[in-house]
Amino acid sequence: PAFTSSWEKIASGSLCSLYFLGSFFWLLYGQNNYCLNPDIEMAWAMRAMQHAEVYYKLISSVDPQFLKLTKVDDQIYSEFRKNFEKLKIDVLDPEELKSESAKEKWRPFCLKFNGIVEDFNYGTLLRLDCSQGYTEENTIFAPRIQFFAIEIARNREGCNKAVYISVQDKEGEKEVNNGGEKRADRGEENTKNRGEKGVDSGEEKEEGINREEKTDKGGEKGEEADKDINRSGEKAM
Repeated sequence: PAFTSSWEKIASGSLCSLYFLGSFFWLLYGQNNYCLNPDIEMAWAMRAMQHAEVYYKLISSVDPQFLKLTKVDDQIYSEFRKNFEKLKIDVLDPEELKSESAKEKWRPFCLKFNGIVEDFNYGTLLRLDCSQGYTEENTIFAPRIQFFAIEIARNREGCNKAVYISVQDKEGEKEVNNGGEKRADRGEENTKNRGEKGVDSGEEKEEGINREEKTDKGGEKGEEADKDINRSGEKAM
């Protein structure tokens, strides 16, 4: 996906972006469980970007309904819908994830997968609107287990198929356009070849005409010579 300048700032070590990432985890897990460390924040930011890029390419190239993100997808999906039955996942409301009441509800769900999902609380980029890519306006930070819960649900419930269809349609248009350009090139080449052949044929015809003219002139000279010989013979007689 095309990352905006904000994500480029994260990659280059923007202090503001790093502070935002650290603040998110401070708010999620509490002051006593998190210590702001720029090096750790940079590692989280870089890893989150790489993960987002790989994931977006994955749902763009494979029908998301057939994807398996973890070894415990069934468990994650079951627990997620048990605890968040009515949560709207196609377009997320940030308040459903980040408000104080939402964090109180999400915390026990996330901790349930501690030791089951590797790096369950690692910082991950999550799209708000599942039909769009990772842009500044469409992205928030979330713990990995929260990302898995929402994205597994989006895949199984057909929400992410919009991305797959959109990308595949664009790829199809590119192939059609490339095919048209190739056919046009072949057409120009054939026209050029036909033109060259036409020129060659014209030259050959012209040479033939010249040869015929020469033959005719040779014949005329021969007839005149015969007449001269006849006249000389008559005089001799």
